Amino acid sequence: MRRIRPKRIFSLVVKGLLTLLPLAITLYAVIWLASTLEVVCRKLLIFLLPNFWYFPGMGLMTAIALLVLVGLVMNLYGMRYLVGWGNRLVQKIPLISSVYSAISDIITVFNIGKNSELSAVVSVDSGNGFRQIGFVTGENAGERLFPGQNRVGVYLPMSYQIGGFTMYVQREHLEPLDISIEEAMRIALTGGAQDESMLGKDQKTLEEAIP
Repeated sequence: MRRIRPKRIFSLVVKGLLTLLPLAITLYAVIWLASTLEVVCRKLLIFLLPNFWYFPGMGLMTAIALLVLVGLVMNLYGMRYLVGWGNRLVQKIPLISSVYSAISDIITVFNIGKNSELSAVVSVDSGNGFRQIGFVTGENAGERLFPGQNRVGVYLPMSYQIGGFTMYVQREHLEPLDISIEEAMRIALTGGAQDESMLGKDQKTLEEAIP
């Protein structure tokens, strides 16, 4: 019987971990979110309804129904103004405003470009032959801040962390990219490691690195 070396066992463990970890973390996040919604809404339901009416899963169903209701209400006339007023009010509260603004900005990145003349995802010419992936965020703001210069606000994310910076770039230095916002953000945040077109090559490199 062939003896398996400890190094080989360790490499197999690492391969298994790298394969299962993303799926495990995703499932954990989904289960945690569902459980949290169930617990929060369960307390509300028990407060409003008799205890014998409640059954497991009712809290989660109520949370989903409330989210759908909020989505419908947001389409009503005047609601966007009220939400905007509430946002401005929260942003005046010290410390809370910083956390709220950061989360709001991250969500905004995934909703940009719907009404833009440019593609939401662009390639920014940084000079010397370098190109960066960016997201068009402020066409109107660019014209207001730099009148007559034909500049567009572009958000440039940083790899392996939630953060980045905004540049106001002239349109001629932008080139639209034919990829989705989600794919572009994944490529940018992982330093290109999750580029689907390179998946086969990355797998081969991984196997060579861990014999």
